[in-house]
Amino acid sequence: MNWLIISGTNRPQSNTLKVSNHLAGLLKTNLRDQNENVAVLDLQNLPLEIFAPSAYASKPSSFDSFREAVLKADAVISVLPEYNGSAPGVFKYFLDMLPFPQSLQKIPCAFVGLSSGRFGSLRSVEHMQQIFGYRNAFIFPERIFIPAVDKSIDENGKPKEDFIQQLMEQMMIGFILFTRSLRKPS
Repeated sequence: MNWLIISGTNRPQSNTLKVSNHLAGLLKTNLRDQNENVAVLDLQNLPLEIFAPSAYASKPSSFDSFREAVLKADAVISVLPEYNGSAPGVFKYFLDMLPFPQSLQKIPCAFVGLSSGRFGSLRSVEHMQQIFGYRNAFIFPERIFIPAVDKSIDENGKPKEDFIQQLMEQMMIGFILFTRSLRKPS
């Protein structure tokens, strides 16, 4: 199976990427089959050509690896900061550039939010759950919100509080079970 974690911002040296990488490690640890693929998609690496107005009509070939990563994913975890009360514009734009309806359709998806404020990106996660629902994704009901992220994680994205670390571990186990139950071969 292909597990994809999307780091939902293009901000350099972001806490979002740190948390995404930490989650990737937890996911790998909890997978039964160590041959399964876990990848982190960093929106910081999006090609500049994708932002040209002409990209709506014709996607540049430099975007192919991003599109293919999502289309080949058997499960997706989106890690989202909160910008201006919602998800970063680059994340929404990235979704707009993906093929519709086939990307995310009937794919198990989970969400982790983080913010410098007290609510841990609740708004951005709920907003993206609406959009993913519109795209017919299977939404994992458990979410994690990391408030005061600057003080809550170390330089590697690992939570300083055992409680948040336990939530992450439980979420990865639950999401694996959720995904396996939905992706059983027919």
